[in-house]
Amino acid sequence: MNKNRLSKTIAAGLNLQMTNEAHASQIYLSYGAWADNYGFVGVANFLFRHAEEERNHMMKIVEYILKRGAEVHITSIPAPPEKPENINNCFQAIFKHEVENTQEIYKLVKMSLDEEDWATWNFMQWFVKEQVEEETMVLNLLNKIKIAGGEKMNGNDLYVFDKDLEKTTDEARSAIDVTAVNP
Repeated sequence: MNKNRLSKTIAAGLNLQMTNEAHASQIYLSYGAWADNYGFVGVANFLFRHAEEERNHMMKIVEYILKRGAEVHITSIPAPPEKPENINNCFQAIFKHEVENTQEIYKLVKMSLDEEDWATWNFMQWFVKEQVEEETMVLNLLNKIKIAGGEKMNGNDLYVFDKDLEKTTDEARSAIDVTAVNP
């Protein structure tokens, strides 16, 4: 008996997104190691936590594929990009990657809508919301970096940013949670 309830295209798309999430984890891990090597312990810790979060996203997709009776295909993960030149460059590269990941998720959402695969469409809504949070979080950090001088941040600014990031929460507030009383 065939228990698979995913089309070949949806299963292939989900497997590709699983690899994309693993790649994102490798990027965060690589950049975290880079930051730690330069003494940015707060930045490194933040990036290491996000490496684990991306791995959890990967596992979420693995579990969904299996629950829908399809086959998981583990493939090689692309190497992370070159090490960043500085903190500003690091977070610009992360933002670029997050935006690219969002576009891939949108493709899966559209595919599931076109195929009327409502279970997958519903599953992917969690990722859509997560990407809004991820992009917002990185944009907020880029704004802090810009205020502190961008690529020309001095030692004191870098120190404060590193200490601030050590205490920064991993989540951005969702627009749906914002009110006039609680902006």
